[in-house]
Amino acid sequence: MASIQNMTAGRPGRLIFSFALPLMVGNLFQQFYTVADAMIVGQVLGVSAIASVGASEWMIWMALGMVQGFTQGFSIWMAQEFGADRPRQLRSVIANSVFLSVVIALAMLLGGQLCAAPILHILNTPATVFPGALSYMRTMFCGIPITMAYNLLASVLRSLGDGRTPLYAMVFAAAVNIVLDLLFVAVLHTGVAGAAAASVIAQLFAGVFCYVRIRGIDLLRMNREDLPLHRRTCWRLLVLGFPMAFQNAVISVGGMIVQYVINGFGVLFLAGFTATNKLYGMLEVAATSYGFSMTTYAGQNLGAGKTDRIRHGYRSAMGIAMVTSVVIALVMVLGGHAILRCFISGDAKTVADTLKIAYHYLFIMSVCLPVLYYLHVTRSCVQGMGNTVLPMVSGFAEFFMRTGSALLLPRLMGQEGIFYAEILAWAGADIVLFFSYRYCMARAARAHSDSPAA
Repeated sequence: MASIQNMTAGRPGRLIFSFALPLMVGNLFQQFYTVADAMIVGQVLGVSAIASVGASEWMIWMALGMVQGFTQGFSIWMAQEFGADRPRQLRSVIANSVFLSVVIALAMLLGGQLCAAPILHILNTPATVFPGALSYMRTMFCGIPITMAYNLLASVLRSLGDGRTPLYAMVFAAAVNIVLDLLFVAVLHTGVAGAAAASVIAQLFAGVFCYVRIRGIDLLRMNREDLPLHRRTCWRLLVLGFPMAFQNAVISVGGMIVQYVINGFGVLFLAGFTATNKLYGMLEVAATSYGFSMTTYAGQNLGAGKTDRIRHGYRSAMGIAMVTSVVIALVMVLGGHAILRCFISGDAKTVADTLKIAYHYLFIMSVCLPVLYYLHVTRSCVQGMGNTVLPMVSGFAEFFMRTGSALLLPRLMGQEGIFYAEILAWAGADIVLFFSYRYCMARAARAHSDSPAA
């Protein structure tokens, strides 16, 4: 049976870290098979192929970000019902979430297929990488329903405090993905589309794994009373999920504008930039895990009316996150060259030039990593308290800082300027989130003091 964890009692720091640790390992495996895609594509198919993957990266991230935004938003209400010990309402929320997820996934599948080619044209994708980028995008978009299913199932488990099952699912999926990558790309020579297909199939295995575990949780056994759809429930779920999905979509549009600028610098720069971006997930893997942990922790404690525990947990999580970011930064600064070489192949000059671009970008991101970790912990805490609008506002700040920097700095600093767009985007979001957290904590404290039970 899956392990359910109540986070409304016990030491906050220990609870948050113990919940985040399996998520961290699971996310690490998820990033590992993403990195494995890039490594195999880069080594087997060359620089142009990895540039093709890079040219489609932000569009795929938009789809994934919207999926994660909706499902994470749905899980906020689930965590609150679990923390308040209302199992019947919890099952009703899950049933309505499933319905909405099916509708959203089908709409995104259709929209992705229709928009793939036009978006690549708008982004001024180099002709040499356009066919590969389009093939990669179309294949990944075909897997949107599978991605939605896995993320919803994993969100249900996390809302109950179970971070281990998604970990096991990702370990399993990582192994499947690497085997299929080697088979499709290196043996069957299916190109970048084969790498995308391997990722989709691996995600399917992860979803099935989570589904089997969920069926073993007595608390989630559905009956007829839980299944009817409720308009108010669906509306509230959308109110929670849509701002998070929209926030990720806005951030992705900013990334696409950056991609447009990068595409103008040529295939070599695009390949180097992509190699480092493939490590982006590794840089933030702990941050996203602490974020998921804070969303569940804040949601459960808000449902239980324990606002002081949210504040204590936030401080503990922030301390852990800062230490983690420094350790990861040191690893990347000291070992970055060796890691990046795994993504790049070709003649000596091509490898040297691409590696120089990639490591310079990696160094800048690594040094500024605490800024990103502050963003994830604070944004997730605010979301866990049921406010998804202010994090969406922080997404707009991130968008304006990223696009403004990408369009302006290269005019002043040349290619060097594009490396700072991401850092300034994090900083812009942090400013909004700094005040958002304090506003939400004050509001939650007032609501608790005014309640009859207080």
